Amino acid sequence: MPIIVPKGLPAYDILREENVFVMNEQRARTQDIRPLHVAIVNLMPTKEVTETQLIRLLANTPLQVELQLLTMDSHESTHTSRQHLENFYKTYEEIKNQRFDGMIITGAPVEFLPYEEVDYWDEMTDIMEFTKTNVFSTLHICWGAQAAYYHHYGIDKYVLPQKLFGVYPHRLLEKNSPLVRGFDEEFYAPHSRHTQVRAEEIRNTPGLRVLAESSVAGPHIVATDNMRWVFFQGHGEYDRETLKAEYERDRGKGLDIQVPENYFENDDPEGEIIIRWSGHANLFYANWLNFVYQETPYDLNTLVPMKP
Repeated sequence: MPIIVPKGLPAYDILREENVFVMNEQRARTQDIRPLHVAIVNLMPTKEVTETQLIRLLANTPLQVELQLLTMDSHESTHTSRQHLENFYKTYEEIKNQRFDGMIITGAPVEFLPYEEVDYWDEMTDIMEFTKTNVFSTLHICWGAQAAYYHHYGIDKYVLPQKLFGVYPHRLLEKNSPLVRGFDEEFYAPHSRHTQVRAEEIRNTPGLRVLAESSVAGPHIVATDNMRWVFFQGHGEYDRETLKAEYERDRGKGLDIQVPENYFENDDPEGEIIIRWSGHANLFYANWLNFVYQETPYDLNTLVPMKP
């Protein structure tokens, strides 16, 4: 939330230069305020876990958010009960005439499939096209980010020689972006994936800006110039035990899975889990919601279409 200061106060310009969110009294008096309408396109098989993780982050601000959960009508969920989906989720067909201040498109465990072979790809592309006209700002996570790179910009993914699995340091590149306001110059984020997009392809794409990246995990936070589309390659929403559960699951299946890096104390799976990412994850989601809150039209019917 912004702090409202008297117009002309010397501190106003200084704080603005430091990327502190200040607002003058005149703008504050003319603001229209209403709840933010945010949709989560939950592509993860364990939907209840993912929705809890994301809602926890979205709830950690003073802003009022009205949430809509979305599922794919063209995909049969095997890990979430039909009753849960019917009670709490809608499909794209049911909301395609609505508008949203924000949308989150999650990752999905379909990395090894070509995009066109994912059984809900047609529905997915409908939703990504929908974000151009009916959503002010869309946050894409992990596979959701890769799918958006591919659909909107033709940037394809490639398979890594070994699963990227652990908690990695990242460097902040664009300190003045509202999305990373308050970030340390180095921060950590969890990653868990088999595929990657090339940093040079992102940098060579007009309109995309790399806000933070890792020497190991690659581009992490990327956004369009107007921040209408945001791409988040890591998993800031992960709980303390998420990577441990993935590690034990894969070991139980007899898969060749390495210990997640920088996660257990001394990289010992019998050691304590060290959380290094939750502070910046909460800050990122608060910054994103705050950006949406300040910039989205009060009347969403006046939303200007997004142009890549």
